[in-house]
Amino acid sequence: MNTLKTMLFLLAVPGFVLFVVPVTFILPVEKNAIDLGPFAWAALPLWVSGLAILLWCAIDFVRTGKGTPIPVDPPKVLVIGGLYRYVRNPMYLGVLTVASGQALWRGSPFLFGYVLLLWGAFQTFILLYEEPHLRKTFGQAYLDYCQTVPRWLPRLKRTTRKNEKQP
Repeated sequence: MNTLKTMLFLLAVPGFVLFVVPVTFILPVEKNAIDLGPFAWAALPLWVSGLAILLWCAIDFVRTGKGTPIPVDPPKVLVIGGLYRYVRNPMYLGVLTVASGQALWRGSPFLFGYVLLLWGAFQTFILLYEEPHLRKTFGQAYLDYCQTVPRWLPRLKRTTRKNEKQP
């Protein structure tokens, strides 16, 4: 059941943010698109990697966390493995990566602005809702996690925590 709810969530929320909003509200008024020529193809790896990040994180929420990415049905177990061992918000980074690919593909200053707006909205949601909720739910385990894993910029060198298996 968590898998179905997660897939519906991914179609609805990131789908809305990444496709409905740009196509409905931004692209129709865009008049300043820049022709990037062959450089626009750099968007392709951004789309692929961003979508892969979203799916990987969603799978971790279902399998490891025993929940979903839906705020009202969150994981029951703190997810600190997978991409979450490098950065605390990889799912949001996946969305921002796909959106950056869209902006690059279209050469759209408005879409680049939208990426910044999305980041601001994510940051606000994280600070006002998500992190306080995680602190309340997981207590010291979440505080320890925050001490070792950055919020936005991935830490490429992995450290092993005491409750995590070594490879």
